[in-house]
Amino acid sequence: MIPALLAAPGDLIIFNLFRYLTFRAGAACLTALVVSLLFGPMVIRGLRGFQRGGQPIRADGPERHLIEKKGTPTMGGVLILMALTVSTLLWADLRNGMVWSVLVLTLGFGLLGFADDWLKVTKRNTKGVSARGKLVVQFGLALLVAVAILWFVPPELNASLTIPVFKEVLIPFSVFFPLVAMLVMVGASNAVNLTDGLDGLAIVPVMIAAGVFALIAYLVGNRVFSEYLQLHFVPGTGELAVFCSALIGAGLGFLWFNAPPAAVFMGDTGSLALGGALGAVAVATKHEVVLAIVGGVFVVETLSVVIQVFWFKRTGRRVFLMAPLHHHFEKKGWAEPTIVIRFWIISMILALVGLSTLKIR
Repeated sequence: MIPALLAAPGDLIIFNLFRYLTFRAGAACLTALVVSLLFGPMVIRGLRGFQRGGQPIRADGPERHLIEKKGTPTMGGVLILMALTVSTLLWADLRNGMVWSVLVLTLGFGLLGFADDWLKVTKRNTKGVSARGKLVVQFGLALLVAVAILWFVPPELNASLTIPVFKEVLIPFSVFFPLVAMLVMVGASNAVNLTDGLDGLAIVPVMIAAGVFALIAYLVGNRVFSEYLQLHFVPGTGELAVFCSALIGAGLGFLWFNAPPAAVFMGDTGSLALGGALGAVAVATKHEVVLAIVGGVFVVETLSVVIQVFWFKRTGRRVFLMAPLHHHFEKKGWAEPTIVIRFWIISMILALVGLSTLKIR
């Protein structure tokens, strides 16, 4: 919005500073943070008011959750999405199709998560929307957004998967690449959803990944920097740095209220949306594989569930004490802050590994 206003003729031209992408990215982060902190208490009061008993707790989960987390409201993702949307609309160039594509997917997945959380808190059970229903909506929306994003990607790149480190390697998928992009978005969405099980566990790795992709979007969208680093130049992706920065600010504001002991959980409203957002940005910047590296915590959490289910169905025995993996460590007696902070540390290390692929060519 602001870039469009400043493009108009008149005295507003003196605010030339607002045209710079780096400044707008920083402003987007601060704006989202302020919105989250200002409206957080009001949103939490509203959620607590109609949920009565808070988020339903799984009876087969760790025993302490039935005591320590009982009564905590969910659907806190509403706060994240509100701050993210306001900040993005304010600071991003709304003439950019990439921004709208990513924002539509994020809000669409958020709406699906909201419906799932709503059913859980109103029916007082942990089922919500059926797994099949979720996947149908996710795959349908992700496919539409994938086609939209790839419309803006240069023809020489929009049908191929790029490989980090190997600058000349492109794996062609032809007309099937939208399906690959769809799987990236849906996979990232559900991976973050599985990781969101402890106070602060999911939101910090999401912010770390968003920080990495803010830098990637800025570099890939700048012809000079992309040529210097031998990255594939994708016009228009620079504006996604504003979106990612707004996501960091919204996440920081939410973490203020989600820090142990959490006053609110993000719920599927937040986790499905944030994972989808990261997947969409990865597709737009042509760094899908790097997302798997930077979001390694999400990948491992998902694999732990897949391995557990597969092995239990074949042998009747469990590989982990409980899946996802963070519950396994809870069962082993690790304190919740220990698990959460160690996962944060691992996420930071993986972020550095992911960033190193930008220079190693």
